[in-house]
Amino acid sequence: MTAPEGEPIVELRGVTRILQDAVPVPLVRDIDLVVRRGEFVSVTGPSGSGKSSLLYLLGLLDRPTSGHVLIDGEDTVGFSPDRLAAIRLSKLGFVFQFHFLLPEFTVLHNVTLPMLRLGRLDEKAIHERGMSLLADFGIADQAKKRPDQLSGGQRQRVAVARALSNDPLVILADEPTGNLDMRNSEIVQGIFAELAAKQGRTVIAVTHDTDFANSAPRNVHLVDGRIASDTRR
Repeated sequence: MTAPEGEPIVELRGVTRILQDAVPVPLVRDIDLVVRRGEFVSVTGPSGSGKSSLLYLLGLLDRPTSGHVLIDGEDTVGFSPDRLAAIRLSKLGFVFQFHFLLPEFTVLHNVTLPMLRLGRLDEKAIHERGMSLLADFGIADQAKKRPDQLSGGQRQRVAVARALSNDPLVILADEPTGNLDMRNSEIVQGIFAELAAKQGRTVIAVTHDTDFANSAPRNVHLVDGRIASDTRR
């Protein structure tokens, strides 16, 4: 399959991240990567290969030791913590294996929190968008419940809805099906595929799930902190 023609949304140029411990530990080394608008990319590799480290660098949750991380054409090297946080809030959405929903808040409140923080919409618009996102994932009837009243699959759908709340350019997922049974894994897998194919969102997902990885049109495979292969189907 030929490379897509959309504009680059996320780009790593010569990125290395070294953990400065008593003995320095390289987490990722000399990474060059371009991911374009609307791509669905799975990131695979053995444990310790640097998958999560790569995702944290892409999500501006960590800084490279050397190299450059570009988000939507902006080189983020040298940005202040506040500027990085603003980019994360407005342009990136995160989904993790453990959904990290706030247990003291309702499902709807969990979904709307990023919108409240960003402050672009008024209260009525925030409520309407939150309910619309929940409806998209078939869980609008769960809006007033708290996370502990939901199944694991429902909680992960809430987490995806929350990730989408500020209409991000990129969804970054770390083992999003790791805690789910086969049926719910397939549901979440289908959600990510549709986000890329039908909504034109960029999705980058770290996974050990072979079926999930194979559902992505592009796979980046890491070994010892380096890209060992980058294949498109």
